[in-house]
Amino acid sequence: MIKEFVRFVVVGCINTGTYYLLYLLFNSLIGWNYLPSHVTAFILSMIGSFYLNSYFTYKTKPTLKKFIQFPLTYVVNITVSTLFLYIFVHFFHLSELISPIISVFFTIPFTFILSGKILKSES
Repeated sequence: MIKEFVRFVVVGCINTGTYYLLYLLFNSLIGWNYLPSHVTAFILSMIGSFYLNSYFTYKTKPTLKKFIQFPLTYVVNITVSTLFLYIFVHFFHLSELISPIISVFFTIPFTFILSGKILKSES
């Protein structure tokens, strides 16, 4: 389980970097509001996360069933991260550019447990 968690953290760093680059692209370069930028970047990076976690973290074959179930693990993730993003920007007046990264740290344990249950299940 420790090796899986280490691989999960590596994938999480890659996924977070991908998310953040996409977020900056949508927010800073294209000029979208921070919330649509967050949601769009989140969805796109989640697709990459599915494949990285399937092949690298849990060493399992991705299937259509798992691909459809995988976003369920992120319902909690996107809810918590969006809530913290909103709180950090509107109540603590933190930067729209820094708040998404801080928000991610609150979601890691939930995502690890839920994604493992789905990706390691038999299909």
